[in-house]
Amino acid sequence: MGILNKPYFRGRSVHRLDAKGRLRIPTKFREVLQKNYTDALIIAQLGECLVAYPPERWEEEIESKALNLSEVLPEHRSFLRRFISSAEECEFDNQGRILIPPMLREDARLGQEVVLAGLLKKFEIWDRATWGSQADLDRQNSQKILESIAGAGL
Repeated sequence: MGILNKPYFRGRSVHRLDAKGRLRIPTKFREVLQKNYTDALIIAQLGECLVAYPPERWEEEIESKALNLSEVLPEHRSFLRRFISSAEECEFDNQGRILIPPMLREDARLGQEVVLAGLLKKFEIWDRATWGSQADLDRQNSQKILESIAGAGL
């Protein structure tokens, strides 16, 4: 499998939620799902955005590890309550759209315009204005971020 054919989400794009909160997933992201995973998404809130995982990756990378978290430590319980409990399985309709549940749209403060950002194993869904603020913050901290990434071996 060549590097361009690996099952990764790459790139970013701007999309609109319709009046019912449905989002059309870009063809290149949808193809990754259809060729490599179940054709559905697990969507959860993480910080100021939503994260979308193929169900298989969610189970392997999130749920299997979350099962080992303490049910007593407040930080672990808070993570489970905030992140894991927000997770919803979203299936595609005949037009390649998913319905983002109202509570998730509200929690992430999604407006009509959203940015989808591919992060290899998953992708993020941001309100466009919030994405702009985060991008500005990332630019301001770019040297610190690069140093951290270099320390991680990239």
